[in-house]
Amino acid sequence: MSGICRQRLQEERKQWRRDHPFGFYARPEKDADGALNLLVWEAGIPGKANTPWEGGTYKLKMYFPEEYPSKPPKYEEKSWKPAITIKQILLGIQDLLNDPNPGDPAQADAFHLFRQDKAAYERKGN
Repeated sequence: MSGICRQRLQEERKQWRRDHPFGFYARPEKDADGALNLLVWEAGIPGKANTPWEGGTYKLKMYFPEEYPSKPPKYEEKSWKPAITIKQILLGIQDLLNDPNPGDPAQADAFHLFRQDKAAYERKGN
């Protein structure tokens, strides 16, 4: 793992442990030998109050490329900025649960359900 990548993810972990939003979790996975794998993180995002997602915790894995935090080639046309933190990423995903961006869908199935049957989309959150 590149030195810059490793340093950045170690610093992200320290910052997260000091200050993270209530109800969220994010931590590197452990390898079979018990060592932290900073390139793969497990995270949980709580649903916001007063939304169909309230009461749930939505789990995900984040995979970081060796080039992190620089801009990976496939994001050339996106608004990726190397200064974006794990905390900002997870808060952004939480916002997208209730207010998705149909102009730039990341998940095709969820996008089509949201567009065709919003009530069914919201039921998926429960």
